Amino acid sequence: MTQTTTPARPKRAAKPNGQWKIDGTTPLNANEEMKAADNGLNVRQRIEEVYSVQGFDSIDPDDLHGRFRWWGLYTQRAQGIPGGKTATLSPEELEDRYFMLRVRIDGGALSTQQLRVIGGISTDFARDTADFTDRQNIQLHWVDVVDVPEIWRRLESVELNTTEACGDVPRVILGSPVAGIAAEEIIDPTPIIAEIARRYVGNPEFANLPRKFKTAISGHPSQDVVHEINDIALIGIVHPELGPGYDLWVGGGLSSNPRLGERLGAFVSQEQAPDVWEGVTSIFRDYGFRRLRNRARLKFLLAEWGTEKFRQVLQDEYLGYALPDIAPGPQPLTAGDHSGVHPQKDGKFFIGLTPEAGRSSGTTLTALADLLEAHGSTRLRTTPHQKVIALDIAEDQVQSFVGAARALGLEAHPGLLRRSAIACTGIEYCKLAIVDTKNTTIQAVREIESRLRDHEGKLPKALSMHVNGCPNSCARVQTADLGFKGQLITNDAGEQVSGFQVHLGGTLAGFENGEASLGRTVRGLKVAADELPDYVERVVKSYSTLANDGESFAAWAHRAAEEDLS
Repeated sequence: MTQTTTPARPKRAAKPNGQWKIDGTTPLNANEEMKAADNGLNVRQRIEEVYSVQGFDSIDPDDLHGRFRWWGLYTQRAQGIPGGKTATLSPEELEDRYFMLRVRIDGGALSTQQLRVIGGISTDFARDTADFTDRQNIQLHWVDVVDVPEIWRRLESVELNTTEACGDVPRVILGSPVAGIAAEEIIDPTPIIAEIARRYVGNPEFANLPRKFKTAISGHPSQDVVHEINDIALIGIVHPELGPGYDLWVGGGLSSNPRLGERLGAFVSQEQAPDVWEGVTSIFRDYGFRRLRNRARLKFLLAEWGTEKFRQVLQDEYLGYALPDIAPGPQPLTAGDHSGVHPQKDGKFFIGLTPEAGRSSGTTLTALADLLEAHGSTRLRTTPHQKVIALDIAEDQVQSFVGAARALGLEAHPGLLRRSAIACTGIEYCKLAIVDTKNTTIQAVREIESRLRDHEGKLPKALSMHVNGCPNSCARVQTADLGFKGQLITNDAGEQVSGFQVHLGGTLAGFENGEASLGRTVRGLKVAADELPDYVERVVKSYSTLANDGESFAAWAHRAAEEDLS
């Protein structure tokens, strides 16, 4: 009997990833086709000359759902659409005829004049809405396209803009909110933040990236810019021979495929920093994956290449020189949120103020500008933690300022959870959201802090609670002590209700938690939105009872038994 064998199938050729330097620049999906047809920056002229004159119905769909983002504009969610409809309705069915407008604030630096202009725009054109984001921007809602040219005129009259605040572009540059003023600062990144923004923001050469590109730069030893979750980060460090400079990190990002950034082991001087930024961004533009949008972030390229190849390509193809080696720097010894009252290096004080879950209003922004000036200051900073920092307050003015800020809803001495609670936009305005976030977080934090007063001596100084309205991670749920990711769940009565999947023990580099790590998920652990205070009280009391002396919540949550976390 003759035995026959089936010939082996030839290996299927790998599909191209859409890497420009390897596969060419032919668009491989509809989003890439939209960008290739017309650079997103060009839509500004049509907004000013056509859409603002003829109104919402005149807007070309490719502009509305694509290029408008290059100028900080997204259509907001129509009111009254429940979370269960998010996945079943089209963007056109979910969207309102109004926009979210994101004001870009590189490094978080604002003057009182600029803040007053934003406040005025909010009250005149955005129904008094204003939210501090966790990327140092301020977001407004209810913006009508007919008002956008006037909004731009007002912003640009005080050197603000919305350029590339959204879209497949270099997003706002996170910067240390105490740059140039903190006594313990290693190096002041203010000049390179300004230079990168001057050279590259609005530059057509970098206005078509595979997806968004996030930057973080800090010279403060607290590493206060959540650098591990950015595409590129420059973190202050002292080279034993070359002095102060930056430690280069690449490839961080969260969403549904979280990955912490990695050090390249390369030292970057102040003078080299803008060119190094250009090199890393160019690698993303030229080698980043473009065929599938869910793999079009730098973290996926880094995962394929590894840090050694990435550094070699950066040096050989883009810089033309080798960067010096640098060993890892020390872990932070202080909190990076800058909450409370702190001395500046010039003898004055900066004061970190916490709104509730980042929520504010145009009226409050204008009142804060007035308050700062009444106390002798004209400067403030936004932070990556949905906070705002008042600068340059004289010592004899501190107590008065803190009390007056509290009356505006801005707390210099927040409680256990309010200090580090952040929430994304949520179902109130976001087309991707499934549940409410802002109001849920505000109400839950008030209730939880009230219940935990008798445990304060047994708990850390802060316990981070991040609330997100969908499976994405705009509120960084995987990096919080208590992370809550919005979804619909079925309660004990068999009803479908708003709720959250629970992530526990996530942390970025910090003085209490050590090195960064992503949170732990316990299979099946979900919490209804109205039961959030009960759950947090229960798990925090378990921690205060069961943790070892000096053990952080993050460390405990990763080793605790599942029954102690539920």
